[in-house]
Amino acid sequence: MKEFLKRKNIEISVKRYLIDALGAMAQGLFCSLLIGTIINTIGTQFGIGFLTVPVATVAGVDYTVGGLATAMSGPAMAVAIGYALQAPPLVLFSLITVGFASNALGGAGGPLAVLFVAIISAEVGKAVSKETKIDILVTPLVTIGVGIALSAWWAPALGKAASSVGTLIMWATTKQPFIMGILVSVIVGIALTLPISSAAICAALSLTGLAGGAAVAGCCAQMVGFAVMSFKENKWGGLVSQGIGTSMLQMPNIIKNPRIWISPILCSAITGPLATCLFKMEMNGAAVSSGMGTCGLVGQIGVYTGWVNDIAAGTKSAITAMDWLGLILICFVLPAVLCPLFNMVAVKLGWVKDGDMRLE
Repeated sequence: MKEFLKRKNIEISVKRYLIDALGAMAQGLFCSLLIGTIINTIGTQFGIGFLTVPVATVAGVDYTVGGLATAMSGPAMAVAIGYALQAPPLVLFSLITVGFASNALGGAGGPLAVLFVAIISAEVGKAVSKETKIDILVTPLVTIGVGIALSAWWAPALGKAASSVGTLIMWATTKQPFIMGILVSVIVGIALTLPISSAAICAALSLTGLAGGAAVAGCCAQMVGFAVMSFKENKWGGLVSQGIGTSMLQMPNIIKNPRIWISPILCSAITGPLATCLFKMEMNGAAVSSGMGTCGLVGQIGVYTGWVNDIAAGTKSAITAMDWLGLILICFVLPAVLCPLFNMVAVKLGWVKDGDMRLE
């Protein structure tokens, strides 16, 4: 069996399924749901006609350019997962159908259903790939068959479970904004820097509202914090690669000296409750934005998109100066000020020394 799994490149491991696959799923979401949301927002805010009018009608439903991208989120996630699992072409292409089915049947928690179903379908497809002389028939039939069966069997329950957990977190945040602001901000921020996908986690849980705002705060504390703290060692290249790229670049350094992580975590424990209690910052855009922080400014675009959506829905009257002040302070100013201050204390205590955050 071990020889067979090795020959088929089926690696049953935490890294393959919870790091590689989850990270790829977030990229699939970014290239479909998130980009579609951004296109719709740009079209609406700048009055660009060809971005706001329907360009296609499918089964009586009108789709804009952004709407078409958003509608493909299930297939995009599944194909991205298959790519991460190094699936052969026939398996990879078959996952388009699997992703569509599992995301649709999973409802609000569709991304979690896609993750589970696509992984199993891809691995089963890889197992049968090129094992028969009619591979072009067998591999797609098996991959799609397994995917559709699991989607019908598991997706509704997985989607409901993920949605329920997300709803519980959001409810708890509205009831206890201080405590939950700290917890959500710290946990999602840590997930952002770890080699897993905070964006995929937020998407799977449909994390929006105040909880989404706290998540954005935590992610920004990590990214902007590390970028500014390590400026002496990494200069402008490090500032950009971490500030609008990812704080995950610091993981090798964190493994060497975990104490360099103290400052961003403390910062997220402060900015999280400030976001929920003082500024009432909600992230009501695409849930994936909650776990993106300042990566491509996606978190901030998500917050702004949420404002626009709330105004359109009549739940918000206008975007206020306090909204903008909160967004700028929570996402940029406070992390850039607090993290270096905390790091100075860590340096004086001998916990951190010059070069500990240098990127290779």
